[in-house]
Amino acid sequence: MADISKGERRTGLVNGFAAYGMWGLVPLFWPLLRPAGSVEILAHRMVWSLAFVAVALLFVRRWAWAGELLRQPRRLALVALAAAVITVNWGVYIWAVNSGHVVEASLGYFINPLVTIAMGVLLLKERLRPAQWAAVGVGFAAVLVLAIGYGEPPWISLCLAFSFATYGLVKKKVNLGGIESLAAETAIQFLPALGYLLWLSAQGHSTFTTDGPGHAALLASTGIVTAVPLVCFGAAAIRVPLSTLGLLQYLAPVFQFLLGILYFHEAMPPERWAGFTLVWVALALLTWDALRTARRASRALASARAESANAGPRDVTAAPEPEPLDVRP
Repeated sequence: MADISKGERRTGLVNGFAAYGMWGLVPLFWPLLRPAGSVEILAHRMVWSLAFVAVALLFVRRWAWAGELLRQPRRLALVALAAAVITVNWGVYIWAVNSGHVVEASLGYFINPLVTIAMGVLLLKERLRPAQWAAVGVGFAAVLVLAIGYGEPPWISLCLAFSFATYGLVKKKVNLGGIESLAAETAIQFLPALGYLLWLSAQGHSTFTTDGPGHAALLASTGIVTAVPLVCFGAAAIRVPLSTLGLLQYLAPVFQFLLGILYFHEAMPPERWAGFTLVWVALALLTWDALRTARRASRALASARAESANAGPRDVTAAPEPEPLDVRP
């Protein structure tokens, strides 16, 4: 990203803060949708997200990817898997917030990077650096402490962390842009969600048509709440380094954690503080290791460029030299 101007990077940072800030403050939104239940809210989120994204794609005229996707059954199956996993993630998160488990939900996104690393080792056979092994070990200890404190494993946190880590793994294999990916996933979610809402209405249990236009508008706005942070994230991802995004990602669970304690007044007994402290130690290790690795890569790139600039003209009669190694992170 060396060719990105300072103004562009500033724009990227603003969008990054906006994306993770909105994700961090979203626990304030879901309680506004009561008396709708969690499943009804989830179904509306699926339906209205597709509507919002479809309008956005019409505006930017980006549809070529859809035809290519439909001609690739394996890739389409991965999109369907991503849609199923993110459905679980969304549903558990909405239920957790509206059931008074905001702090436990925030823990899920704190430990998500650790779960992602563990899945990389187990499923992709990736090799970890010592600091990463230490972080995973401390994270595992944190889960044990929390499980002892709760009297059972923190199921909400683990479900959110594993579902989102799986979602990230699948999306990496699909390799679609943010808006395109959301459009494909919500297109798969759309018919089941719409069918559920129609059934709910036929049973007389839908709140969309019975609780006034303000409530209906809030349910419809779930599409905006879903898509706008993703648009901001996409704008940030192409303008700021990955290491910066890695730091920004902790904003969302920090905001959620603070909301759980200060706004929703959830309990924080000593054993929960101990577990969270261990998680934060693990994340500090990960962050330190990531920044150190990024600095090393940057120095290696600068060194390679300096050597290339100082190299003399080639002897055209000699065998061609190999191209410089691309050491970009």
